[in-house]
Amino acid sequence: MKICVLGAGSLGCAMGGLLAEAGNEVWLVNRGRAHVEAMRAHGLTLCEQGVDRVVAVHASTDCAEVAAVTGPVDLLIVLVKSFHTREAIASARPLVGPDTVVLSLQNGVGHEDVLAEVVGRDKLLAGKTYVGGQVLEPGRVVVGHRGKDTHIGELDGSVTERVTRVAAAFNQAGLMTEVSRNIMGTIWDKLLVNVATGALSGITRLPYGELYQVPEVEATAIAAVQEAMAVARACGITLSTTDPRHPWVKAGAGLPYAFKASMLQSLEKGSVTEVDYVNGAVVREGARHGVPTPVNQTLVACIKGIERGLRPILSE
Repeated sequence: MKICVLGAGSLGCAMGGLLAEAGNEVWLVNRGRAHVEAMRAHGLTLCEQGVDRVVAVHASTDCAEVAAVTGPVDLLIVLVKSFHTREAIASARPLVGPDTVVLSLQNGVGHEDVLAEVVGRDKLLAGKTYVGGQVLEPGRVVVGHRGKDTHIGELDGSVTERVTRVAAAFNQAGLMTEVSRNIMGTIWDKLLVNVATGALSGITRLPYGELYQVPEVEATAIAAVQEAMAVARACGITLSTTDPRHPWVKAGAGLPYAFKASMLQSLEKGSVTEVDYVNGAVVREGARHGVPTPVNQTLVACIKGIERGLRPILSE
């Protein structure tokens, strides 16, 4: 397949690199010039269990540049930060042809509505992945996909040839992928995992190995997940579990001790986080349905406070 990863940071490079290894033509689009130039010069280095290997990929900072070479792609994977979705998909419009499938694997909820406004709802697949990635340096990324599943699906729950074809390509690349008939439930299942660890990792500045050693952190994570589950029920969402501890356990399973949640990675880079689309989404939907969410409100407030402290960095 001809695949473009829009927002090829840590996770995008991890998945894109595996897809390229499996024989697909993969283009990685990232706004960071140093990262792109390193991949162009030396390939993408995937680090797995402490062992490096180099994968040949195409990399660019500009979707128009990619489109000039490839024309429309078969699959456009959207992995940009939630707050960049509209701008990013608008820039990628030249890559979307009559048969292009657009797949969002972003954290949080609500991206499909934004994407549909630009490319049309008929182009979209939705999904969630538990694969992990972390950029160590430009062009070098930790990949954590062993035992980590990915779920994709049509928005209406049907099983089509195109979603089956995409899932097959992912599985061939070693990305354990299933087609979901309940993709909104799948999206909320992943939201629970992000609710459990993202903000807490960002606030404590702890990597997963240390985060999971603090009983008080675990108790807070489970309380935040309980709130999110109550909100999901109020929204009519069918979840795959009723155990609030399950997302907490799943979040850290199989990841290296030093692995860092994406919110922590963002803060360490001096960037704003996606908290508005994770814990913040729980708070908003809870308010809409009359479900109290004090734990998630507190986590959002703490992350917002840390982000405010980054303002001198963000303005440089």
